[in-house]
Amino acid sequence: MTFSIVARSDDGESWGVAVASKFFSVGSVVPAARAGAGAIATQAWANVTYKDVGLAHLQGGATSSLALQRLLDEDDGKDLRQVGIVDSGGDSASHTGSECLEWAGGVTGDGYAIQGNILTGEEVVVAMQAAFQASDSAAPLAERLLGALRAGDEAGGDARGRQSAALLVVRDGAGFDGRNDLEMDLRVDDHSHPVDELERLLRVHQRLNTAVPEAERTPDTPELFAEMDGRAQALGHRSFALWVGINNYEHLGGHDWTATRLIEELRAATTDWQPDS
Repeated sequence: MTFSIVARSDDGESWGVAVASKFFSVGSVVPAARAGAGAIATQAWANVTYKDVGLAHLQGGATSSLALQRLLDEDDGKDLRQVGIVDSGGDSASHTGSECLEWAGGVTGDGYAIQGNILTGEEVVVAMQAAFQASDSAAPLAERLLGALRAGDEAGGDARGRQSAALLVVRDGAGFDGRNDLEMDLRVDDHSHPVDELERLLRVHQRLNTAVPEAERTPDTPELFAEMDGRAQALGHRSFALWVGINNYEHLGGHDWTATRLIEELRAATTDWQPDS
């Protein structure tokens, strides 16, 4: 009922899963990842305990193959399961149980495991593999995962149709305020074109959370903040800081700089504003 890719970035700093399915809220069931340990996709007749238990095996130093074998050895329903794992070193493993519904299968390579069941055919995983291998190894892992997922979707995807998709990426210290490893956990639970919607969410995430290059930062000065406060007040906000918070722009500024695009956006929204004389 699902096709997925589990992968590690070539720089060894990120792990993630991209998945799509004719199944409601696939992102709540299939993907799991932990920075420094690896990533897992559990699907078909998914055994969700594989996520925590498998990550614990990986965290303890097990390779993807060993972690997979341990999971299967402890599961009487292994013939119904489909699993993909990538470990901390980028080694990969995939399992498709003999009772998974056709078409079902997977492929693995350096840094990735791709698998699917109830697919239109083998061409789905082949297209995903080709897309991932052809992608820029220096590109963000989220982009590479989404590209592979889109290739699988365009090759036929789930034989039953489309409903949901998800993208999970972890990296040490990448979470909100640097307090966990969750770089992104994007989910489309019920949509006629879930992969398209997932890409839209990724673009929103990137706009709000991607690190701002030095060249796109404007140094803070008392004069600038006086102007920004005035412009924010003209829009009905108490201050520039409140306008930033209301728009979820907290990540687009530092202790002594503001993203240039925020200044330009506020100026564009208040073209009639004039400073107090």
